[in-house]
Amino acid sequence: MRSGGEPIPAGQATGGSGPTRFRERFLQGEPVAAGVRKPILSSWQRCRSLGLSPDQAELPFREDIDPDDPIIRAAVPVLDRLQSRFAGTAMNISIADANGTVLLRRFGETSLARSLPAIQSVPGFVFAEQVAGTNGIGLALAERRLIRVYGAEHFAERSQGSACRALPVRDPLSGRIEGVLCLGYPRSADDPALAAVIRNAARVIERRLLGQSSARERALLRAYLANGAAAPDRGIGLDELAVELHPRDREILLERAAELISGAQRAAVDVPLHAGRQVTLLSRPMTSASGVEGIAIEAVLHGHTPGEPFVLPHRMDEPPGLSAEPAAVPASMRPVDRSGVAAPWQLHRPSISGHLPGRLSGHRPDAVFGRIAAGREGAAADGGDGATGDHLDSPSLTRGLLMVGEPSVGTYALAARRRLELLSEASTRIGTTLDVRRTAQELAETAVPQLADFVTIDLPEAVLHGEESTDPRGDLRRAVVHGIRDDCPFLPVGKRADYGPSTPHLRCLTSGQAVLEPDLKLAAGWLAYDPEHTEQLLTHVHSLIAVPLVARGVVLGVVAFYRAQAQNPAPFGDDDRSLAQEFAARAALSIDNARRYTRERTMVLALQRSLLPHGLPDQDAVEVAHRYLPAESDVGGDWYDVIPLSGARVGLFVGDVVGHGILSAATMGRLRTAARSFAELDFPPDEVLIQLDNLVGRLDREEPAADGVGIIGATCLYAIYDPTTQQCTMARAGHPPPALVHPDGAVSFPELPAGPPLGLGGLPFEAAEIHLPEGSQLVLYTDGLIEDRSRDVDLVLDQLRDVLAHPERAPEETCQVVLDTVAPAHPCDDIALLVARTHALDPRRIATWELAADPALVSDVRAAALRQLAEWGLDEAAFAAELMLSELVTNAIRHGAGPVRVRLLHDRTLICEVSDTSNTAPHLRRAASTDEGGRGLFLVAQLAQSWGTRYKPQGKVIWAECGLAGV
Repeated sequence: MRSGGEPIPAGQATGGSGPTRFRERFLQGEPVAAGVRKPILSSWQRCRSLGLSPDQAELPFREDIDPDDPIIRAAVPVLDRLQSRFAGTAMNISIADANGTVLLRRFGETSLARSLPAIQSVPGFVFAEQVAGTNGIGLALAERRLIRVYGAEHFAERSQGSACRALPVRDPLSGRIEGVLCLGYPRSADDPALAAVIRNAARVIERRLLGQSSARERALLRAYLANGAAAPDRGIGLDELAVELHPRDREILLERAAELISGAQRAAVDVPLHAGRQVTLLSRPMTSASGVEGIAIEAVLHGHTPGEPFVLPHRMDEPPGLSAEPAAVPASMRPVDRSGVAAPWQLHRPSISGHLPGRLSGHRPDAVFGRIAAGREGAAADGGDGATGDHLDSPSLTRGLLMVGEPSVGTYALAARRRLELLSEASTRIGTTLDVRRTAQELAETAVPQLADFVTIDLPEAVLHGEESTDPRGDLRRAVVHGIRDDCPFLPVGKRADYGPSTPHLRCLTSGQAVLEPDLKLAAGWLAYDPEHTEQLLTHVHSLIAVPLVARGVVLGVVAFYRAQAQNPAPFGDDDRSLAQEFAARAALSIDNARRYTRERTMVLALQRSLLPHGLPDQDAVEVAHRYLPAESDVGGDWYDVIPLSGARVGLFVGDVVGHGILSAATMGRLRTAARSFAELDFPPDEVLIQLDNLVGRLDREEPAADGVGIIGATCLYAIYDPTTQQCTMARAGHPPPALVHPDGAVSFPELPAGPPLGLGGLPFEAAEIHLPEGSQLVLYTDGLIEDRSRDVDLVLDQLRDVLAHPERAPEETCQVVLDTVAPAHPCDDIALLVARTHALDPRRIATWELAADPALVSDVRAAALRQLAEWGLDEAAFAAELMLSELVTNAIRHGAGPVRVRLLHDRTLICEVSDTSNTAPHLRRAASTDEGGRGLFLVAQLAQSWGTRYKPQGKVIWAECGLAGV
């Protein structure tokens, strides 16, 4: 059930709705805010920003669990009791520490421990959200309250059939979260009554934690109980109203109680609550048996019959001036167990931080604790003296203890605890991503409304792009505007922020310290600089703290905290300035980390793009289009290449270096250069992969990781297409097979021998030959296109097949459509895509002759070649071609083995090829003046644009290209 009571569809999506469908849409990058509970959606977003995988199977495991940990000692009997209560069911009961490490497990059905995987049955696994994704324990720690995660709301695939409820367990003395109690069960066994069960169990654990505290913390409470003011069997806990009470009501009650304690005198104060309710707070001095003096605060609920539930509406309209954001719920506001199995009280001692005034130094607040216990008589134990008059002795009133503490520390202790809680919240909410703007936005969202009503953040343009600003005081731009309303006339985001030398913003940047302006109407320098704008602002805000954002000696910008008169008439004070400066210091480190990451990513991306081809070579074998899409989180080592080869052929490469970052990008550049060199040596695809495999192995040995383990690896696919035969020879090393689009629109994924990834060494590679009719499209890609945490590879390949089944599309259009429809919306790995449409060389542009190894036939070949060149209109190239053919054919007859095959190709150049069955390779040398031979290849090299040798399974081919620029 959602909080409003409507059911949540479960299981597989039906009709395009349900949690499974919402999760699928989210993982595909589609908006789902309208269909997912806010805590779940926020958790999903955090998981995505952390790069977590839904199919991640392993979690961190800790073996150093202390069996004497206080939370374990407090929880053991409670978990045993829960195990007895749920005996025979599929209930999984666990207690985790404040870091999300499971410390204890119990099962309603003992056989579950044997049937479940270790991750769900063995203590020691860490379920913090940042490593396990959205789950009960992790989300309870992140939200700091009772949560429920149901079915597909879990981020991990392994938990889709489960549901759970989890509740933080706090130390009642300090208010810190000491652990999380979690009830896990099959999705079909969900029951709203489990909320009350887990609350009651958590309260018992908290009381057992309290039982481990020192005697001094309990002295005042014992004195109160000894007076007989509490009636445990008639109790109703104030924290049972936590869900019903408006957050501001809870905050007001604790604030007024703390004020009464600090007053150190007997008093009665009526506190109006939201929706017309009213509570009377009574303060009563008391002294413990050990001489500790304190004040007890009792709360009287008017118009409530003891034993009846105190009911407030579930949804209440917020009165003017009250914040809609829920306040942090102190330990004193948690529910109280009515079972009577444990002591009917809770104790809460807030911590005192450095924000307290100096006169409290060394003064130790002993107890501030909360509970409302019903008293049928309603009278104070020490009798009434005006503070508890007859009008408070009615049986229709419910009264009980709200707080007790030593004089003069209540207000400061409560304020200190709030500041600590706010700083703790800031440490978890600020810096969840490595995006500069988002980190600044998180700072503003954390500060509003707990500290300020409006926050503006100005950052230099250079910082937004990952650099250090040369003039941070003169290059500021508005990066964030956030507040309780949107109508405040602040400078909009993106505008340049110009501040005069007397403004608080520039003063704080100059001094490096926070600047407090309690009353903006008296901030003359600010008013004088921009009277018109400040006059408009003063109608909305009245107090300001400007704090510089400085981290590691680098000025990153300035943050301004404002208070609005209507919502918060109290001006900022010194404590607020200290808190704001602490906020800014923590946020500045996160912003600087994001800035440094942005700079590094920009550098790596620039390096990556510089190492990729900047243009396509001139060739007629294929029509090529390509794309490179870097990952959102980091840049990897994906690459592609198009290499013209001899004989009008073309080589097509695509590869992927393991890892991300500058090392992967640099390794990619080295690997691509080597691959191009091996290809230009006219090695066949399998031989090229063997050479690359040896190279990667050498690089791995030369650059080991710190622990001596190799870190470099890569996958690769190399294809050679020959337009004269329309044959394509391919080999791959651990790389996804290509997609082949036939001219009729049929799409297939050729079954190529897989081959191991590069770098393993010692394993062979095998090539396969495929016929590609003219007009076919060969689509090469890296695994980032098809592999994604949220998608099934087979489904993606089917989607790719459907997208490619349009042979009429040009390669450029095919590239764009594939990225738009198949690529993940938020790629976690680089994507390299290469689409090549094949062409065939016109048979009329190919001339072939075969002759025996007889020198007398050389003249016949020369004559036939001249006739063919004349037919092609290449008479001006005839002299050079005749001479090259004569030398090459003569060498083949003299030094090779017959038969000899001669081929002329009229492509962008005139290509002369002479092949024989010998593997003896000719080489160019300088002949001495007395030598009778050795000048043939020298002449060929002078006449040809380029020349070389390539090997066949039997024999070799000597080729030479003659340019046709002047023809």
